[in-house]
Amino acid sequence: MTKALVEIAKTVIQSEADSIVKLKDRVDQNFVDACILLQACQGKVVLIGMGKSGHIARKIAATLASTGTPAFFVHPGEAGHGDLGMIDDNDVVILVSYSGEAEEISQLLPSIHSMGAQIISMTGNSKSTLALASNTHLDVSVAQEACPHNLTPTSSTTVALVMGDALAITLLNARGFTPQDFARSHPSGALGRRLLTLVSTIMKSGSDTPIVAPNMLLLDALLVMSEKALGMVLIAESDNTLLGIFTDGDLRRVLENNTNISVLSIGEVMTIQCQSIEAEKPAMAAVEMMDEHNLNSLPVVNTNNKIVGAINMHTLMQAKIV
Repeated sequence: MTKALVEIAKTVIQSEADSIVKLKDRVDQNFVDACILLQACQGKVVLIGMGKSGHIARKIAATLASTGTPAFFVHPGEAGHGDLGMIDDNDVVILVSYSGEAEEISQLLPSIHSMGAQIISMTGNSKSTLALASNTHLDVSVAQEACPHNLTPTSSTTVALVMGDALAITLLNARGFTPQDFARSHPSGALGRRLLTLVSTIMKSGSDTPIVAPNMLLLDALLVMSEKALGMVLIAESDNTLLGIFTDGDLRRVLENNTNISVLSIGEVMTIQCQSIEAEKPAMAAVEMMDEHNLNSLPVVNTNNKIVGAINMHTLMQAKIV
């Protein structure tokens, strides 16, 4: 019984995979025309689909919207009761229906045409009502569904979804859409936090910044390091110009090489020409710098190399940057 279940599952996966592979041969001039229409669209991209195709249309709309192409889904039933008012002559409408004959969508065609919107159809029948009524048609036909009765939409919905992904990612590349652009539409996600969070928004600043003068005794500087709890002190001139840094790691090296640390000043043992980062840099830049130089902390400076704050790996972890 277990073996039979596994074989059925493998058959379904192979059937859908085969359908996707065959789809590649149908990425032709019609696909190019669809991309040109979408790239030239001065308004919105409106996805319409019914039933299982509606679920696919909704997903394609979400993928387009998150990759730089403003798009949304309209249910055909609601469209006929007022939601067609969301569409105007600057828009492109993508109709998704495997048969290409969905009555709920077909009855919308006269209104969409009268509005002057461009139409892209995505069907399994290039001679269908929707295909013939569109400006360009995308063939998402399959030899058969993965369902053994060839009834349940399986391979056909998968192929339509992949065609939608192909459109979205092709447009993404054509628009020069960057990870930063992606992050701006995903501010609550992990990627958004990593790419949009600036050092200035999470660094320790003001009285929380462990700044000491170079002539301060090492032992007194260690008290400041302990109080501020960042694992470092920053050594600066009176105008806050950065001179160097002293970290927990530096302390271990000092203890290994000196028998009497009570007479040492922090300026004698600090690390000069240390790495630093500007406050308006992305927090991820701080992570990359720390990784590259095997550091756990960084001074934060302005363009004149004056200290404005401090940041360490714990701060970055608290902000969920790493």
